[in-house]
Amino acid sequence: MINRLSKSIRQYRKVSLLAPFFVTLEVIMEVLVPTIMAYLIDNGINKGDMNAIGRIGFILIIACILSLIFGVLSGKYAAEASTGFAANLRKDMFYRVQDFSFANIDKFSSSSIVTRLTTDITNLQNAYQMIVRVAVRCPVMLVFALIMAFNVNHKLALVFLSAIPILGVGIFFIMKNAHPVFEKVFKMYDSLNLVVQENLRGMRVVKSFVREDFEEKKFKNVSKDIYDNSTKAEKLLMFNMPLMQFAMYGCILLISWFGAKLILTDSMTTGELMSMFSYATQILMSLMMFSMVFVMVTMSRASAERISEILDEESTLKNNSHPVFDVRDGSVDFENVFFSYSDTDSAPVLNNISLSIKSGDTIGIIGGTGSSKSSLVQLIPRLFDVTGGTVRVGGVDVRDYDIETLRDAVSMVLQKNELFSGTIKDNIRWGDENASDKDIERVCKLAQAHEFIKDFPDGYDTYIEQGGSNVSGGQKQRLCIARALLKKPKILILDDSTSAVDTKTDSLIRRAFAEEIPDTTKIIIAQRISSVQDSDKIIILENGHIDSMGTHSELMETSDIYRELYYSQMKGGEE
Repeated sequence: MINRLSKSIRQYRKVSLLAPFFVTLEVIMEVLVPTIMAYLIDNGINKGDMNAIGRIGFILIIACILSLIFGVLSGKYAAEASTGFAANLRKDMFYRVQDFSFANIDKFSSSSIVTRLTTDITNLQNAYQMIVRVAVRCPVMLVFALIMAFNVNHKLALVFLSAIPILGVGIFFIMKNAHPVFEKVFKMYDSLNLVVQENLRGMRVVKSFVREDFEEKKFKNVSKDIYDNSTKAEKLLMFNMPLMQFAMYGCILLISWFGAKLILTDSMTTGELMSMFSYATQILMSLMMFSMVFVMVTMSRASAERISEILDEESTLKNNSHPVFDVRDGSVDFENVFFSYSDTDSAPVLNNISLSIKSGDTIGIIGGTGSSKSSLVQLIPRLFDVTGGTVRVGGVDVRDYDIETLRDAVSMVLQKNELFSGTIKDNIRWGDENASDKDIERVCKLAQAHEFIKDFPDGYDTYIEQGGSNVSGGQKQRLCIARALLKKPKILILDDSTSAVDTKTDSLIRRAFAEEIPDTTKIIIAQRISSVQDSDKIIILENGHIDSMGTHSELMETSDIYRELYYSQMKGGEE
């Protein structure tokens, strides 16, 4: 885990080394100060030697100034190292998530990924800053202060050694019991994030059904669980401070007791005793800070494990060793295709699908809810891999293509249309970031979106709110179709993406497709017969298999399902 996370340090390795270097110099200066003070007291103040006081005092001031400079530099470099490490880690995680398949995302859930990208990385950033500064300062201070204390009086310095085992046992107990609780807390943050996301996305539904009280109760329950477990963890951590204070004041009392006796027997000077008090404070403060580092590491360990899970996760969809980088045409072939979303599913979602689509054909797909229409078309751009059989595009198995090349050749307008915050132009340019305004206007006319865009005060520069909340469902669908057309794809898939537009607009869109992109293979999933009846071939899916297939006139003669749908939709008024 440590090796995996350390790869994200990269260009901040230099400042990560400079921070502990200047911390070490800062500690050396701090450790020298009590010795200089003792020398000042014994050889200057007690003897009344003003020259010695001035000379030693000047050295003392220089040591303090150097300690301040080194401290500022160590803090500066530690801040750069930790924030840079966090930035790289966030970037590495985000890039890794971009490569995830839907199966990978479902494994973690989107709310959990967001928590790991925010809260967990912040915890790790704070821990890293403490590691490159405080975690270095504590042992260096402890070692140097102990050496100086033994140099002053080795018998009195033995007092410090008695405190170390007490603190070690206490810290081990705290870490062992607190870590599992923090793991549980961070998982609860995932649940809290999920509740908030669902509530914000479904705010209109919540208000429509007057379910505010129910949502508040859900939030309150998750929040209370986080509070209870956080309190439990903090109760364990609170033993740290009393333990440190017990060790510190115990050592100071023992030093005072034995030091006073040594002064009376002339075995120790006043200055040396003063320096021992300073070293006692430095040693015990370093131990206290060391325990704080352990507490922070305990908290961040759970975050580090969660982040490593994302970084170590391998996408279930990968390029093979020699991928194909050219899609010949828009022909699609399904050969004995079986598909399941999970290995544990008892029955496949798609069952023995065999189908051949010529390049440039228009294919209609209809079927009841749950008949796996969307599952079928998502295999074409390899959003999922088949469980059995083969899907070919342009005569090549989709698993043999470079994934980016394949998806560049396929435009897909999903059931759940998604627009992003930005202008209409920004959203449509997802299809081609270098597209001109003229190209954007052309595809918008094809998608029957140009007219309503012109009616906006800012036209194509109209700002779209997150999720497209300030446009209607039909407008959103047409903008998504325009975005898909801008890719100039070899295959265009419309997954029930004209359901929110009226039949006239739907007809105009299909007519524009036929006239303007005749060489593009068009696959249209729809619930309305009128949306597919002019297709070269219509496929009827039923419970994951092809029930029947043919033109409109052929299916009217051979398919009971199609005939029933047709009469229910087209002739219902007359009957």
